[in-house]
Amino acid sequence: MQFKTDKLDLDFEKPYDPKSIEQKVYNLWLESKYFNPDALPGRRIKKYIVYMPLPNVTGSLHMGHALDNTIQDILVRYFRMQGYKTLWLPGTDHAGIATQYKVEKELQKEGISRFELGREKFIEKVWEWKEKYGNIIVEQLKQLGVSADWSRFRFTMDEKYSEDVLKAFVHYYQKGWIYRGKRVVNWCPRCGTSLSDLELEYKEEDSKLWYVKYPLKTKGGKGEEFIVVATTRPETMLGDTAVGVNPQDKRYKHLIGKIAILPLVGREIPIVGNRKIDKSFGSGALKITPAHDILDFEIAQENKLPLIQVIDERGKMNKNAFKFAGLKVEEARKLIVEELKNKGYLLKEEDYKHNISTCYRCGRNIEPIPSWQWFLKMDKLAKYAKKVVLSKQVKIYPKNFQKIYFNWLNNIKDWAISRQIWWGHQLPVWYCECEAKENNKENQIFIVSLKKPKKKCPVCKKPYERSLEVLDTWFSSALWPFAGLKLKDKKNYYPGTTLVTARDILNLWVVRMIFSGIEFMKKPPFQNVFIHGTVLTKDGKRMSKSLGTGIDPINYINDFGADATRFGIIWQAVSQDIRWDETTIFAGKKFNNKIWNAARFVKENTKDVVNFKINFQPKPQTKEDKVILVELKKVKKLTKNKIEDFKLAQALRELYYFFWHQFCDQYIETSKKQLLDPRLKNNTKLILLYVLFELLKMLHPFLPFITEAIFQSFVSESGKKEYLLTQKW
Repeated sequence: MQFKTDKLDLDFEKPYDPKSIEQKVYNLWLESKYFNPDALPGRRIKKYIVYMPLPNVTGSLHMGHALDNTIQDILVRYFRMQGYKTLWLPGTDHAGIATQYKVEKELQKEGISRFELGREKFIEKVWEWKEKYGNIIVEQLKQLGVSADWSRFRFTMDEKYSEDVLKAFVHYYQKGWIYRGKRVVNWCPRCGTSLSDLELEYKEEDSKLWYVKYPLKTKGGKGEEFIVVATTRPETMLGDTAVGVNPQDKRYKHLIGKIAILPLVGREIPIVGNRKIDKSFGSGALKITPAHDILDFEIAQENKLPLIQVIDERGKMNKNAFKFAGLKVEEARKLIVEELKNKGYLLKEEDYKHNISTCYRCGRNIEPIPSWQWFLKMDKLAKYAKKVVLSKQVKIYPKNFQKIYFNWLNNIKDWAISRQIWWGHQLPVWYCECEAKENNKENQIFIVSLKKPKKKCPVCKKPYERSLEVLDTWFSSALWPFAGLKLKDKKNYYPGTTLVTARDILNLWVVRMIFSGIEFMKKPPFQNVFIHGTVLTKDGKRMSKSLGTGIDPINYINDFGADATRFGIIWQAVSQDIRWDETTIFAGKKFNNKIWNAARFVKENTKDVVNFKINFQPKPQTKEDKVILVELKKVKKLTKNKIEDFKLAQALRELYYFFWHQFCDQYIETSKKQLLDPRLKNNTKLILLYVLFELLKMLHPFLPFITEAIFQSFVSESGKKEYLLTQKW
């Protein structure tokens, strides 16, 4: 190898400046097209395929993204350099609720609602917003150094992707696994849609626990017998259809089957027994309001109790709330408590802290209400997902997450896959309102079809209309490993190898991808699932942009470079949770300078070396030569094992200590003397080059920019383009 002038205009006389290097290096990689596995040099038989967890088009890079994508990039770069045909499939998610919320907020500034615009014009506005802001996070991922195959980039609302999503719905429906039912769901009055349990966030609230006397119905009417019910939501008692007690509770066992009188309303309601009732909560007796509590709904189903809805979709009291109709929930609560006091029904009230569920997008309190939704049956799909993990076709790392995985599957409920918003995959469902009797949607007739039905409504003879509802975003992202791919890619790049993701979407996304892959592709979508930790604030709390505790990794990249940022993130990723310490970023910057200075020393002292082959290993002539080569071999093996075991922080630390102490502090210092000895200098130069190149290769997955830049400064004048990106180690 003969050395030439720097392609990237590197000036080793100056300190390392990532700002002047990183964008140029990334452009160099894009020009090479080596992010595309079909363009990689050499014969590559083994494949390594990673599916990027889809960032929302509404988002910008946060520390969780930075950790997640740095881990993936390390793995992809490592296996690419190991000679694998590597594919990292990138894309973005349309984020139905989040995106609609963003666009609605923009419209509110103009004094416009989506209902004034109508669905078609609103969707046009969303697409305009997506084109303007939707690629921000993609460009930020490139700044981080992500080596994904951008030529295969997909968006979950792409035409081909959308087609596959709707085909999946029809497929499930034709198998009898999708049905429409009325259930109590988590409803966001602000977003106007149902949410799954996994999409809720919780906040602690200072409230009250009210103890209310429910009179018992007696034959003679003598004496005043009652049962005390404890509740945090007195406003929903207007919809009570029973009082519940635990049949093992000796205090109330004798009352099961008797009748209580609902205060303020006078309705007779039964006292029922159910083991799901917590004896230790409040008085041990609970009001059963099936229309406004999911547990109460389940108890009602078992006891054939009626549903009486008193809160509507806007979060206001409805006509069943009598004189409280039209009031906001909070307003009704105050008046109902006051009336209970005045009429002698309120026994006492206590201060009470409890967690209330909120919408994960807008933060509004959730109202459980009855709603017609489309459900996907989970029994057989859950069995698929359990079987492949039990048989180790899919391995979850760390292993302790298997327990969480199975707990959810063992208690799984049918999945409410419909959402009452406009942005998303519109259900391939067609209907005519006149086919349902007024207020009796049980008789609604639907046609499920990808195309508009040619037949017309038998009642009014008008064409069928398409449902305005859309599919849950997680339904479409569950198909991510294969939806929208060309047939050739489905054949060549499915199933994948590894999925890297955060624990909070293990059930939301990972489980669903696994059973979807088995159902539609006959194989699970990946062999390994690596669950990484969560980046917390220094005092151990979740980072939050709204609370001002979030950290923007782009600021670190702008100030210290992507390599230093990646170093700081991975250095701390030793355990499941990371209490963020930015001093590791400064350590990363210093390490980059150390690498830079070491490379400068090697380059200055090896300018006259010719015909050096990158992978040629020289033989030792001195004790120091032997030590560095033996230790290099050890660290190479150790690094390989650590990376393949997902112990990336440990691998980085091994490389750091070897480079800094054994190579720089020891061997480079020794080489200064050996370079003055005519008998040793030529071989010492070869060892310096060999060790430096081997270390650049091993460090490349972690610190891709500086290592590629230094490698390019040593490229031969042969005219053949070489990249550290594809060097084998």
